[in-house]
Amino acid sequence: MSESTLLVFGADPPPRLDRLAGRVRIVHSDEQSLAGLLSTADALLVWDFTSDAVRDAWPGSGSRPGWVHTASAGVDRVLCPEIVASDTVLTNARGVFEQPIAEYVAGLVIAMAKDFPGSWELQRQRRWKHRETMRLAGSRAVVVGSGPIGRAIGRTLAGLGIRVELVGRTERGEDPEFGRVHGSGALHGLLPSADWVVCAAPLTEETRGMFNAATFSRMKPEARFINVGRGPLVVEKDLVDVVLDRTIGGAALDVFESEPLPANSRIWDVPGLLVSPHMSGDTIGWRDALAEQFMDNFDRWAAGEPLLNVVDKRLGYVPVS
Repeated sequence: MSESTLLVFGADPPPRLDRLAGRVRIVHSDEQSLAGLLSTADALLVWDFTSDAVRDAWPGSGSRPGWVHTASAGVDRVLCPEIVASDTVLTNARGVFEQPIAEYVAGLVIAMAKDFPGSWELQRQRRWKHRETMRLAGSRAVVVGSGPIGRAIGRTLAGLGIRVELVGRTERGEDPEFGRVHGSGALHGLLPSADWVVCAAPLTEETRGMFNAATFSRMKPEARFINVGRGPLVVEKDLVDVVLDRTIGGAALDVFESEPLPANSRIWDVPGLLVSPHMSGDTIGWRDALAEQFMDNFDRWAAGEPLLNVVDKRLGYVPVS
């Protein structure tokens, strides 16, 4: 394996791959050089997982890496029909982001239930205004996405006394943690009783735009919506409309159709809509954790052993057994 070539796309800051020194030739690329270097690589580490460059550069004939690892949970920015049809193995960063994202969601839920934004604003105004806030225990949450991230969110919310309904692609009975996993067709029936609706689904052709005017119309006026999945899962105009009209109680978005969110986007100014810059999974040391995970998988690849976190390219995620 010493003559193998590892192509690293995106290196700002570069991953710490110390354990691979002397074992593989490491070549770095950016968006301009990627297409010309793909044919020289045995493996590709997609370190910049916010770019579409891999998907754009992949089509065409010629040699391509046999293994692609993306340092992200979602793989929608990498997948293209040519990769799906190829023998290339795709792996992702499952295991790194689940609990941090779950903690972030729990923080948003507590902040909205206890009206922390209102307290901060009243403090800024030096106003003493007593209010009553929502009790979390006994409230209901619908978590859409039954993969590791959705399950971590469900467990964390359940620890706050929230009753959690988990929605996945297909229905599964007798789930050891949640009793059952509802199929996607059950979502509209679950929404009217939900106080919290959390989107943590992967982005596929089936899930794109799944939260839209029709979906939001099923939610009760006090309910809040949180998206930590992918931006295109939500029709943003429809969400803005229902928050402004107070059709729902509020929302929080960590992901957007276009990132970074343009400075002229009306989303910035919507009262009751909290914006954060795709940071829900990024805790101190997260890049080191991603690099360690990749190097562990590289050891398996170099030894000819089965890789961890292999994505089902036709589904667009790592199946949960």
